Formats: sequence, structure tokens, C-alpha cells
Amino acid sequence: MKDQKVAELREKSVPELEEMVRQERAALYKARRDLVFRKITDTASLKVRRHNIARMLGIITEKKGGNA
Repeated sequence: MKDQKVAELREKSVPELEEMVRQERAALYKARRDLVFRKITDTASLKVRRHNIARMLGIITEKKGGNA
């Protein structure tokens, strides 16, 4: 799992980012399931996926002009 670069993500539109978040969440779910069934042993990929999701959600909020 590759760490997403912020500059690359900022170039994308909000709908593209929302679709990427959906895909990343599905991949995170699958990775967690595979971890339970001992199909994978790379726990670091879970952390990278969570960070990517958080990064994308932060950029979506920023683009929508949301105030936290």
C-alpha cells in the first residue's frame, strides 16, 4: 500500500476524493478481515490505509470550506 501524497490529492475534485475514500475503506475492511483469518501479517498496511483515509477526509473538508 502506497502512502498518498498530499499534493496529488489536492489536485483531485471532491467527488473523486469521496470515491477514493470509499475504495480505501473497502480495502481497509478487507485487510482487517484477512488479518483475522491469517491471510496477511503486514499490520503496517492497516495504519497506512487509516492515515490515507484521514488525509483524504481532511482535504475534502478543506475543499468544501468546512470549519472544524
